[in-house]
Amino acid sequence: MRLRPTAPALLWHAGEVSYAELYALAGAAAARIEASVAPGRPVAMVAKKSPQSIAVVLAALLLGRPVLLPAAELGARAMARLLADCGAHRLPEPVELTGSRLSAPPYEWDRPAEPALLLTTSGSTGLPKVVPLGGAALERFTDWAAGHFGIGPDTTVLNYAPLNFDLCLLDIWTTLSRGGCVSLVDQDLAANPAHLLALFRARPVQVVQGVPLLYQLLAQAAESGTGEGGIDASGIGDGGEQPFAAVEHAILTGDAVTEQIFAPLPALMPRASFHNVYGCTETNDSFVHLIDPADPMPHGTVPIGRPAAGVRALLLAEDGSVLTGPGRGELVVATPFQATGYLNAELDRGVFVERPDGRYYRTGDLVRRHQDGVLTLEGRGDFVVKVRGVRVNTVEVERALCSHPETLEAAVLALPDQAAGTLLHAVVRRAAGSGLNTLALRQHAAGLLPRAALPSTLDLVDTALPRTSTGKLDRKAALGRSRHLQRTDATTTTAGD
Repeated sequence: MRLRPTAPALLWHAGEVSYAELYALAGAAAARIEASVAPGRPVAMVAKKSPQSIAVVLAALLLGRPVLLPAAELGARAMARLLADCGAHRLPEPVELTGSRLSAPPYEWDRPAEPALLLTTSGSTGLPKVVPLGGAALERFTDWAAGHFGIGPDTTVLNYAPLNFDLCLLDIWTTLSRGGCVSLVDQDLAANPAHLLALFRARPVQVVQGVPLLYQLLAQAAESGTGEGGIDASGIGDGGEQPFAAVEHAILTGDAVTEQIFAPLPALMPRASFHNVYGCTETNDSFVHLIDPADPMPHGTVPIGRPAAGVRALLLAEDGSVLTGPGRGELVVATPFQATGYLNAELDRGVFVERPDGRYYRTGDLVRRHQDGVLTLEGRGDFVVKVRGVRVNTVEVERALCSHPETLEAAVLALPDQAAGTLLHAVVRRAAGSGLNTLALRQHAAGLLPRAALPSTLDLVDTALPRTSTGKLDRKAALGRSRHLQRTDATTTTAGD
């Protein structure tokens, strides 16, 4: 901030917020936090992403106060319990804390800053778990991310994820730590291709990170020419250069990358290197794979890649032994940027485990090591169900359904059945204008899956399947899209935290 006070820190809609303005907002928030919250008490920032909410988090970090970042959409009862478990003081709205002006008296940061972010898991299996990330781990992560993806003072990074999501460690906090500019996607407009396209046109973006849904929206924007000026057939807008031409690194993360999603991206971002990044809230980014556009799916899916610098990883067989050659096992990792455990240490049992060379995290993800050493993600242990006595991974069934050229996305659900114990049901979204029917899709799946893995019932829909606030497929909500499941007591496997 001292070196480049007038440089843009944030791009928000059509306006820029400089580093001097951002620190003025943070200073105003810091003064109010110190005046109203007991020393040392954690604070909770419950708000959607905005320059003001980022300034509030920045204030807490610079003050050395632990700051809880729950999802703004979390239910009232769950929110109250989460705040109580953390002993956190819920802060007022960011606009109230930062004041109405972008200028404020300089705040004297007279404390050594040892920041701690209290991240939260998705809560898909109950109340979100709180994951404390200390200052040293955060610094190690920003050092790695800035170096790996070339983030510096002249870099603009698109931030798509909500502020509570761990992707912001790269999008926002790494970028700001290096004096770059963060182009913020408004959460309320995150599914609006025109809004996304406007951000790329407002300022060249060098680094993009997001779930596959973001890239689908960008491809849709380019195809339709959404936004002022449009994009012609050659990809060049009326206003000048192709809006995605400056992208150097495109990072896909958080969900499966299908062939249909990846296919348009090399032409859309012709100068970009494409990366598939794997990680968990508990460990942060663990694996990175540089995608080869000529062969993006060498084993039928995009690999998760190799361990990031300093990351140690093991595959554990069902008996707990370490797999050293080809085979499938649970992925267990230790990273330089991981949490040492949950805020509630009782939840660590069986998840954070001690080994001779350090503390590891059991991801619950099933990974296959192929003959060539490449690792691919096959789903989760809690996505494995038994159908007529046969173990079936529902994620593998989804992948088979999505391999049909006229299928866009699929959710496979496990249904209780008195005779079989469990049967599978699929909700599948087909491409616009497709004449795909259930018979054709069943025939396609039958060529790829064992008989027990074929869904017993199948619904085709023409609208997008529900997504969580972070863009991941919401399988529970997909229940409401099925005419079969509306007439039965259905259960679904859910991704672990």
